[in-house]
Amino acid sequence: MNLRPKRREPPDINLTPLIDVVFLLLIFFMVSTTFNDSPRLRLELPQADGEPAQAAEMDLLEVVVDVSGRFYVDDREVLGTDAETLEQALREAAGTDGAVTERPVLIKADARTPHQAVMTALDALGQLGMRRVAFAASRTEETP
Repeated sequence: MNLRPKRREPPDINLTPLIDVVFLLLIFFMVSTTFNDSPRLRLELPQADGEPAQAAEMDLLEVVVDVSGRFYVDDREVLGTDAETLEQALREAAGTDGAVTERPVLIKADARTPHQAVMTALDALGQLGMRRVAFAASRTEETP
């Protein structure tokens, strides 16, 4: 006579229907998702609220970017809008001494300037090793 308890086999869980449901949900969310067209976003740049800086005391290299994306280095127009031309103009304006990378740079960009033009200016400054960069901003108009 066999009095030992009968061993039950562990329950077998079938994962195939679960995987099918997960794939159907994945396909549903992929098809029903809409994507925003972020390159078409119009940004209105904020104005600064801080105290005005004393920039007249320092020997700043001034880079101005106008609305059309043209560059001006120390009030002289750069003839091209590519990074290499701007880099050459910055090198000439900064001088040839060893402290070129320590000279502070002030970027003045119009509020409607294309973002790519400002990034081109930052890229050219980075290629020259100029790390002391500041951006000019106008103060907000306070209404009483």
